[in-house]
Amino acid sequence: MNVQVTRVIVHLVERCAELGVPVVPPHRQAVAAAVLRMADEGTDGALDTLYATGADLGALLTGRALQALGCKPADIQGYGKGALVGTGVPLEYGAALIHPRLGKAVRECLPGATTIMPSVTKRGAAGACLDIPTHGIADMWSFDHFDTVSLSVPDSPEPDEVLIAIALAERGRPLARVRPG
Repeated sequence: MNVQVTRVIVHLVERCAELGVPVVPPHRQAVAAAVLRMADEGTDGALDTLYATGADLGALLTGRALQALGCKPADIQGYGKGALVGTGVPLEYGAALIHPRLGKAVRECLPGATTIMPSVTKRGAAGACLDIPTHGIADMWSFDHFDTVSLSVPDSPEPDEVLIAIALAERGRPLARVRPG
C-alpha cells in the first residue's frame, strides 16, 4: 500500500489555571500528528505496510512531541494515541497504523513506559476534533493521569487522508484528587 506523509502538526497545550485556580508550574501536553495520504486500496488492502508505517510514526512523532515540550523522555508521565480517518478511508487502516507497532515505538523512546497506550480511532471530515485519551506510562490505573487532549486541524483529514497523533504529558491532570472508590 502506498502511504505518503503530507504534513506534520505539533500542538502544545499549557494549562495555567483550572477554573481560576493557578496551576504552577503549568500542566503541559503536546500532540504531534502526521497527515498521510492513502492510496486507493478499497476496504481489503494489505495492512503490513501500515504496521511498519505506524512504527516509523511512533518514533518520529514522539521525538516531535518531546521537542515541543522541551523535556527529557524520562520526564513524561502520560501518553495516548489516536487516528482520525477521512470519509473515504476504512477505519481499519487507522487501527492498523496505531495498534500493532506505533505504541511499541513510543514506549521504546520513553524510559519506564510499560503500559498499553489508550487510543481512539474515528472517522471525520476535515476539521473534526480528535479527542485523545491519556493515562500513566507506568501505571494505567493512576487516576491522576486519566485525561484527554484535543486536536483539530482545519484542512485535515481530506477524504483520502488519515491523521495519526500521539499525545504526551509531563504529569497528571491539574488539581487531580479522584481516588479509587
